[in-house]
This record gives sequence, C-alpha cells and structure tokens, in this order.
Amino acid sequence: MKIVKPSYKIMSKINREELLKTIEIAGRTCYKSENKITEDSASKFVKMLIKNGHEAMIEHNSISVKFVCDRGVSHEIVRHRIASFAQESTRYCNYSNDKFGNEITFIKPFFFNEESLNYAFWKSSCEYSESYYMRLIENGASAQEARSVLPNSLKTEIVVTANLREWRNILNLRCSKEAHPQMRELMLPLLFDLYNKIPEVFEDIYLK
Repeated sequence: MKIVKPSYKIMSKINREELLKTIEIAGRTCYKSENKITEDSASKFVKMLIKNGHEAMIEHNSISVKFVCDRGVSHEIVRHRIASFAQESTRYCNYSNDKFGNEITFIKPFFFNEESLNYAFWKSSCEYSESYYMRLIENGASAQEARSVLPNSLKTEIVVTANLREWRNILNLRCSKEAHPQMRELMLPLLFDLYNKIPEVFEDIYLK
C-alpha cells in the first residue's frame, strides 16, 4: 500500500499579457471600441469586466489543471458541468499490475495526525480493502468488479479543463470555509497560484 499527499499541476502555458489581450479584443468587439486598445489597456479593461459582472468575455480563455486527489474529492469536482474531465478509470486500471507497483495508492487525510488512533483506524481500513481487492483479482474478478471494495481515499488523477469564468465559479465555491477540508487543501493553493499568474481575473476571490 502507498500513501501520498494530494497535489495539482497547471498544464496550460499561461501568458498573462496574451490572455488579457484576447479578452479585451472579445469584449471590445461587442461595442466596436477596438480603437481604444493600447499597449497597456487590457489589464484595466478586464478588471472593469469582472467588477461589473460581465464575465461572459473571460470565457474566451481556458485552463487545464491535473489533480491528484481521492475519489471523494473528484466526485465533487466533476459536478461542475461547464468543464471537460478526463479521469483515471477504476474499470480499466488493474492495480495488481506491475505498472502500479502491484499496490494501491491512497490519499493521506491531512486532518488525521499520523500518531492518532483515528489515523491508525484509517490506515488499517485501507490495508484491509487493498488486501481484498487483490484477493478478488487473484480469484478471477475483473478490475471493474474488484473496485467495489475500494474506499473514497483511493488515489485518482483527473484533468479538468474549464474557461476562466468557470474556474472563478469553481474556486469561489471550493475555497469557501463551507467546502470540504480536503477540497480546500487542493483549491486554496491553486487559487493563490492563479492569482499570481492572472491577478486581474482572480483578485476579488483571493482577497475575500
């Protein structure tokens, strides 16, 4: 059994200046005010769009992010409908194979101290589910059949592609204090990262 921490990686190459210019051109097309475009007008224009709630224009750019998380968190992520998803499949991934190290990987729950009894209970339950998954495979069960004994803590990988407006929605919801703690563990660092890359688009959410 292997235990890892959740993580993310921004897959898209983000060129802030080009991204902002694209949004400005799209927005000014509506009013035929392209003549107002200057070398440094895009940042102010995009801030104005966000402030006034005219977020349709920022849909003209998208970002892809790859998450490594548990399946409980991934089930919440895929509820965001205005996005595209590609997720590791437990139907076709046979974790008894060599390419998976002949073991199952689980996501460490940060809210359990490793010295606590609760962490020991959690770890024991994962070991138990892994052992019976392997027994089912050895007994002729397919991966899609054996997966029925795997818990939410199972590690999964999911690539999420969404336009900037939807990323604002995702981060606004998933960074909230009411969001699941493991979701916030992933999304808060992502928000900080995106804010640093494109402050015009994410500043209001970051500063909440």
